[in-house]
Amino acid sequence: MEPAVLREDMVDGLESPPRDVLADEDVAVAMREVPRHAFVDDERTAYADREHEVLGTRVLAPSTVARLLQALALEGDETVLIVGAGVGYTAAVAAELVSETNVHAVDISRPLVVEARDNLADAGYDGVLVDCRDGANGLPEYAPFDRILLEAAAVDPPRALLDQRTDAGRLVFPRGTHQQRLETVSADGDVDRLGPVSFAPLLVEGEQSGAVERDRTAREDRERAQRRAESRRGWEQDWIEWEETTDQPSRRPRSQ
Repeated sequence: MEPAVLREDMVDGLESPPRDVLADEDVAVAMREVPRHAFVDDERTAYADREHEVLGTRVLAPSTVARLLQALALEGDETVLIVGAGVGYTAAVAAELVSETNVHAVDISRPLVVEARDNLADAGYDGVLVDCRDGANGLPEYAPFDRILLEAAAVDPPRALLDQRTDAGRLVFPRGTHQQRLETVSADGDVDRLGPVSFAPLLVEGEQSGAVERDRTAREDRERAQRRAESRRGWEQDWIEWEETTDQPSRRPRSQ
């Protein structure tokens, strides 16, 4: 069967019961245009609503991609950052919605970055920028972004991603560990909870997909401690310790 027909069937299935997850016509049109088989080698199952495994990472099912893009609420001219480029499929659909040069993607896995770049070029979206980065740090060189999508779970969103939104920007991410919910966080602090999801946790610096897992709460603990320190005022920041030396006492800030 022709890929275009398979894409039509895929989108029709997402729009209809029992899935009934795709209601945004712009997203539906975009998903009908992107050749998913350019991102998933198995043409037999590329358009089935199921996940795939590529280079140690999970390629999201079409229904999950539809939910993410609807949460982003792209209207045609927003700048977008996708953290967790994967094989590039989500970025390609976003490029259909806002144009290639408005879409930026990062991934901590170098092999996946190469894969995403090749896939996007083969599918006709080589204008999408894909770079190898620690996703928790975002992409400050191109910030701010109107929309940021984090395709990995976190208890708290990375502070850098929150800071890299425009004044009217929005961050979409899966919040939680074992039990996760998709959330949107606007720049003014409004939170919208959109239902249960299941994502792999956000990798920390030094990790690669498929590697032995380390403690991924380290970044969150560090950022919480920094926020607590910055919120202190007055006498709370004035604690000192005296150290006796051969010449004269010296003082240093007490560790918080």
